[in-house]
Amino acid sequence: MNPDAATASILRDVFRRRVTSSANEPAAAGSNSAGASAAESAKGYTPKKGEPTPKRKEAEQDLRRPLRAPKTRREAYQHYRARREQERRGRGGQRSAARGGGGGGARGEERHFRPQDHGPVRAYARDVVDSRRSISEFFLYFSLAIIVLLFLPVPELQLAVTYIVWPLMMVGIVTEGIYVGNRIKKDARQHLPGEDGLRGVGMYAAMRQLQIRKLRLPKPRVSVGDTPVPKRG
Repeated sequence: MNPDAATASILRDVFRRRVTSSANEPAAAGSNSAGASAAESAKGYTPKKGEPTPKRKEAEQDLRRPLRAPKTRREAYQHYRARREQERRGRGGQRSAARGGGGGGARGEERHFRPQDHGPVRAYARDVVDSRRSISEFFLYFSLAIIVLLFLPVPELQLAVTYIVWPLMMVGIVTEGIYVGNRIKKDARQHLPGEDGLRGVGMYAAMRQLQIRKLRLPKPRVSVGDTPVPKRG
């Protein structure tokens, strides 16, 4: 083979490779730049906020609030006392609300009563129950005493408590509840005709009798021995 022809063939191959590589470089660069821009946009892209970012001076002005610091020790002490008094009243209101309906139920404010406590009929029933002493209000004390007696190692005493004392107590409580309930229902129909709350007022009075007087809610508004007077709302 002619040496000149071989040399010419080698040169043609070399120049063809250079042309091909130079033609592929822009496409590769374009793809790399597109991938890089897509990655950058996915990682660090921040959308427009729609309004310019406030300057530091403007932001500091917005955070400033007028402060009225006390100028003397006397004024500071007065502020301290006023704050303590306000906190004390707030705690007292929370405790009253926790005890029942904002404390109004204990003072007799009817707007804080339970639904079954509303109306002049129910108020009259409470007054009748609260104006007298009853066996039923000592039911809890009697029950505790009977439980203690049953634990004593005396068979005769246990039999007496089980078959005599306990039945007598239950009969007395039931009889008293029926008597007081019927009496209150009769008086309410006579003095407060047409008022709401007549239905079930007997059971309402009997259940109130079972409660210890100091624990009754709404609180009693009459003393023992007073004469209850039915009043329309």
